[in-house]
Amino acid sequence: MTTPHRRLLPALLTLLAVLGSLLAVQAPPAAAASGTVLRDGTGLYPRAVRLQHNGAANGRILASVVTFRNSDGLGAIYESTDDGATFRQVGEVADPEAAGGQGECCATLYELPQAVGSLPAGTLLWSASIGQDETNRRMAIRVFRSNDQGRTWSYLSTVATSNSTKGLWEPEFSIDSSGRLVVHYSDETDPAHSQKLVAARSANGITWEGYHNTVASNLASDRPGMAIVRKLPSGQYFMVYEICAAQGQYSCVVHYRTSWDGWNWGDPAHLGYRPETADGKYFTHTPNLAWAPEAGNSQGKLFLIGQVLKNADGSTATGSGATVWTNSNGGTGTWRSISAPVRVDSKTVDYCPNYSSALLPSADGTRLLEIATDYVGTVCKPFYATGPS
Repeated sequence: MTTPHRRLLPALLTLLAVLGSLLAVQAPPAAAASGTVLRDGTGLYPRAVRLQHNGAANGRILASVVTFRNSDGLGAIYESTDDGATFRQVGEVADPEAAGGQGECCATLYELPQAVGSLPAGTLLWSASIGQDETNRRMAIRVFRSNDQGRTWSYLSTVATSNSTKGLWEPEFSIDSSGRLVVHYSDETDPAHSQKLVAARSANGITWEGYHNTVASNLASDRPGMAIVRKLPSGQYFMVYEICAAQGQYSCVVHYRTSWDGWNWGDPAHLGYRPETADGKYFTHTPNLAWAPEAGNSQGKLFLIGQVLKNADGSTATGSGATVWTNSNGGTGTWRSISAPVRVDSKTVDYCPNYSSALLPSADGTRLLEIATDYVGTVCKPFYATGPS
């Protein structure tokens, strides 16, 4: 290069930099998830149930997301009467303890399959982690109920309140073999564990007892969390969860374990098993699980999703954010990949893209509804779609 060209280079680079900045400012945001937007605004931690114990309303789908009005945390409740083709908002859960910037996170939605105390079958339960943003916080797992298909909600009980500024996260309901209501949640309040999974149960939905560890590693830095539980036709209960730990190939890898009564899960220090495909792929972060009937198979079929899909060597796999797994053998053995109804292309790993996506199979198990979140600009929005299973 001659000397005159060398003198012009700084000016040329400056011009290109300015043009690049202008283009970056004017460029539209990257494409968000596929599917239909559930709400035009923030919608986090989606959950969905198909009503089965609500008389004439049976078959309707109810979905929930965590959202905010100004600084108030809310549970927004949506309904579909056309098997997930369209949704409309029908209610909201407004916990006063989540108002005024106190914080709300990771809510769950559940339909009671049988009576629990004076709560009839078909009662809807909603629960969330409340209070994580409060100064000198004391987080709590609080439960609300609805007996009008999610239109109105009232406070029912508090499962646990933190004894320190540490967190209580990610409630999950099930019914154990004795007919008692169980809540699983992630607990940071034990000084011997960075985090552990805990269960409590209730005979009436109001008074909670029997608090005990279900997964608590002997390694204090391990963080089991985000439990999801489904009961299988055999009577066995199947739980999936993540275990986050020191950085490495298996940080936040998805695990599972089983129970025959939904209450006793074996030695809490036994961390469980890692579900994999035949070629060794595995999920990391924020698992979710669903069960559906399958023609000719008394065990039915399980569906599993995680935030990130990994190859056996720990690299991110092709299809991460666009893959669901199925298993027709009660969760044992290898899992098979299918296309996720919602495709999330973002490679960001935080509280939004493909974070704990909701899965809800059709009544006959041949189709699968998914609600997944992704950024639109800086807003985390929920998207839904249905595809073959």
